[in-house]
Amino acid sequence: MEYRPNEIENRWQKEWADSRAFEPKDDLNLPKKYILSMFPYPSGRIHMGHVRNYTIGDAFARYYRKKGFNVLHPIGWDSFGMPAENAAIKHGVHPKKWTYENIDYMRGELQSLGLSFSKEREFATSDIDYTKFEQEFIIDLWNKGLLYKKRASLNWCPHDQTILANEQVVEGKCWRCDTEIEQKEMEQYYLKITDYADELLEDLKKLPNWPNQVKVMQENWIGKSRGLEFNFKLEKPFETISEFSVFTTRPDTIYGVTYSAVAPEHKIVDEVLDTLPETDRERILAIRRVPARERATMEKEGIPLGINAIHPLTGEKVPLWVANFVLHDYGSGAVMAVPAHDERDFEFATKYEIEKKVVIVPEDSEPSTETAFTEVGVLQHSDRFSGLTSSKAKEEIIDHFEKEGLGKAVINFRLRDWGVSRQRYWGAPIPLIHCETCGTVPESKDSLPVALPEDVEITGEGNPLDHHPTWKQCKCPVCGGSAVRETDTLDTFIQSSWYHLHYTAKNPKDEAFGDANYWTPVDRYIGGIEHAILHLLYARFFTKILRDLGKVDIDEPFSHLLTQGMVLKDGAKMSKSKGNVVDPDEIISKYGADTARLFILFAAPPTKELEWNDSGVEGAFKFIRRLALKSDSVDKIDSIPTIDHSTLSKDEKFARRKVYEALQRAGEVYESSYTFNTLIAGVMEAINALDKQKSRTIWSEGYWIILNIIEPIVPHIATELSEELFGQRNFGELKVIDEVFEVEEVKLGLSVNGKNRGEISVSPDASKDDILAIARESATKWIEGKTVVKEIVVPNKLVNIVVK
Repeated sequence: MEYRPNEIENRWQKEWADSRAFEPKDDLNLPKKYILSMFPYPSGRIHMGHVRNYTIGDAFARYYRKKGFNVLHPIGWDSFGMPAENAAIKHGVHPKKWTYENIDYMRGELQSLGLSFSKEREFATSDIDYTKFEQEFIIDLWNKGLLYKKRASLNWCPHDQTILANEQVVEGKCWRCDTEIEQKEMEQYYLKITDYADELLEDLKKLPNWPNQVKVMQENWIGKSRGLEFNFKLEKPFETISEFSVFTTRPDTIYGVTYSAVAPEHKIVDEVLDTLPETDRERILAIRRVPARERATMEKEGIPLGINAIHPLTGEKVPLWVANFVLHDYGSGAVMAVPAHDERDFEFATKYEIEKKVVIVPEDSEPSTETAFTEVGVLQHSDRFSGLTSSKAKEEIIDHFEKEGLGKAVINFRLRDWGVSRQRYWGAPIPLIHCETCGTVPESKDSLPVALPEDVEITGEGNPLDHHPTWKQCKCPVCGGSAVRETDTLDTFIQSSWYHLHYTAKNPKDEAFGDANYWTPVDRYIGGIEHAILHLLYARFFTKILRDLGKVDIDEPFSHLLTQGMVLKDGAKMSKSKGNVVDPDEIISKYGADTARLFILFAAPPTKELEWNDSGVEGAFKFIRRLALKSDSVDKIDSIPTIDHSTLSKDEKFARRKVYEALQRAGEVYESSYTFNTLIAGVMEAINALDKQKSRTIWSEGYWIILNIIEPIVPHIATELSEELFGQRNFGELKVIDEVFEVEEVKLGLSVNGKNRGEISVSPDASKDDILAIARESATKWIEGKTVVKEIVVPNKLVNIVVK
């Protein structure tokens, strides 16, 4: 057979589309598998990361279909977001037009890979039906108090008169006009993810098939900690402020406090700002202009406020500083600083020559004065707590604070409530209405969806929804009076937090969840490690809140998680700026989709980084061509041959063993290890072994099994050959035959004093004594008359006899 990939692939892709080959079955009594790769943003073209992600998922989907499962393997588009608005500004094209044209093009690219997606369940998150369903449960969340609004400090560009995301602030300036940004207080909407913090943390234990790295990252992000909360009283109280609160997980270090640091936005700073020297005042204002996320990477910087707090136990004065590492919206916006026992505090104190008090020492050595001693130890210079271990002192100091009414033990979480409102156009409108009489109320569900107006001009200056002449004007659904729509739109993480549930709807335009309780949880979820925290945490959160709204019955969305590695070229991530991008369209056009799929799965295990290699692609193509050519060695049959293994030659038995080893490995790879590269290597070994024997019957059996194994990886050529030779596309259940693994004898290398002296043949179950007896007999002429010093047996490999 001559291998013409484009011809074969076009034919089978049309056949699969025409026959609805990949639509899930309606019979919900069948065993199911839900295979999902993280959906793409429609940026315009797919890249090799997409090829890897979707090829992995497709291999799983095709494998489980062959095993008789009812398989849901959908695709959709994460289509709201800022890139569409940026394109509108740059190219003068409407975000909707740009987005849906990109979807059309990328859909064709994915189809050219032969991916077995359900076409009838495809949707984009910017589809009006998806927005309607989302707005319905956003209203439910508002009514339950899980969605609320509060004032928050945001990045404001005074030139463009718009709010900027943290990613749009570069070195404290607007990414578009280079104007210094300001922090502006505005009302924002938040989801109470903190109400679910404990459950999100505890339910990580229900995910044994998630990578431990991802679970640790989520555990750290949630950041549960027990500690002491207490107040520092100000030495000279202000009219409105006499004390401020701090929290510490290390109450055992409290006697080592030598300063306290507050965020630049703290209310105490507002009280003293005008009294500070102009240079200090400008430095504080400059820090305020830097987004919180960016401050975390800056060099530690501080400004003394010239005021003191009073230590609650010693009565000593504790100077107050503004520090850029203290965040206003994390905890109380103030911290106690113990430079001798905290690396960050140590760095800050060293820079500004602040005292360091050592109050914890190692139990069996002296602490270094060059660095902070951050481990637990024994207390010193700590009044009546001196001599206690850190663990005991923590509890006794907390007890003392509680008995004296100075503070209390609290459980804190690093996790903050999720800010979900965005001041931009291309997103799902928040279905709330502001009425002067009734306040903020939800839109009536009968009036949903609240759709975006299309007659807008995207300039990058301000929110087009806020500036629209008529869109925001409406009637209050409660009193009927004149009212104004909310002009903020939802964070796009909202859409990607429940899309996996919407795929379970057979008719995605008519229902939100469909057969979610049959299909979920997702059995295999595939995507990049970069989504380990935000997307996966938010998806877990949304599954739980939708469960509590009665929409679904599950606690966790994804039972198995596979985090794929990046595709690199020349040791770096592919990017246009580096000039190392490989265009999937060009690879498919030149070599075919099966070659791209085979290479991407053979070059590295899915969880590891993959280095692109042009010669590797050429090698994958040559293997498929060789596989096709070997069809000349195969008989046309309609069932797998029955073979008497005992009558076969040595080469024939070896070939069968290699074939069945590959079959056995296939089950292990698809069910647990996911190392497709080892499976492909096993198939190549089987082809080589078949080539060394001459029986067409052995070739036919082997080919039957090999096509079955490799069809999920290279579906076009495998289906083409199966149809041509065997008249079928589904082979049924193939079982591993134990007899093929029975080896009549094992060959071991024989050496004397490390020099090769030939081979010996032994029974597979021969004992060590039996092996050595055969080895001595075979080595008689090299060991006769000499003293045997040592005998070494390396199982299944060699025997070495050492003589003198």
